[in-house]
Amino acid sequence: MSAPIAHAQLVPVPARPGIGTGDTRRQVGVEDLPWSAIGRVQTELGGRCTGFLIAPAVVETAAHCLWIAKTGHYIQPRDVHFLRAYNRGQFASHARVARFLIPPGYDPRREALTAAYDRATLFLDAPAGTPTQSLTVAQNLPAPGDGVMLGGYEQDFREVVTSDMACHVMAIVADGNGQPMISHNCDATRGSSGAPLLVYRNGNWIVTGVQVLANFGRGGAAAPLMPVTSEKTQDDRR
Repeated sequence: MSAPIAHAQLVPVPARPGIGTGDTRRQVGVEDLPWSAIGRVQTELGGRCTGFLIAPAVVETAAHCLWIAKTGHYIQPRDVHFLRAYNRGQFASHARVARFLIPPGYDPRREALTAAYDRATLFLDAPAGTPTQSLTVAQNLPAPGDGVMLGGYEQDFREVVTSDMACHVMAIVADGNGQPMISHNCDATRGSSGAPLLVYRNGNWIVTGVQVLANFGRGGAAAPLMPVTSEKTQDDRR
């Protein structure tokens, strides 16, 4: 007799990865910081993610939002738009992307190994805000237990910003290559990719990382905004 075949139990991906059993998100206004620095990163192929200003004409988002799996290339910069403070079809400003930089350590075909570098710096063709409408980037990694906030344009609330405003850093973990990432327990699902993981220090909103991964349950992981010694433009990486 042949041995019985063992069938692996398939666990379906949740419809809203990153959201726990009790959804703690709530809608926030986009008139003031930190949310006024956030905008929708929108491509002419229909892709949508979240991004945020770190300078009047510089936006951070997740690199995987710019990758086209069908072609095996990144999207052309001119086909990417940033709509700052987007809310139900209205926005404070609009600009196209002139070029973008992606850390050379990121490989969209090997996301689990290189997720710590899953971020993109977008250089706009015109300012989308002012210095006072931009967020400050942290110089160091946060500590486990630090209170943080996360908010963006998520799949179930695409027209408004929703945020978990009472979550925490769980640990500093590593991607498959051993590079640091920030594990958090913020409720956030698809569409929040590219959103800022925020802390409030000394009267200022500080960005500690860029949202890139969602857990099966509550929480996910952010790529730290750490200095990269050598970066290439999108044209160099095609």
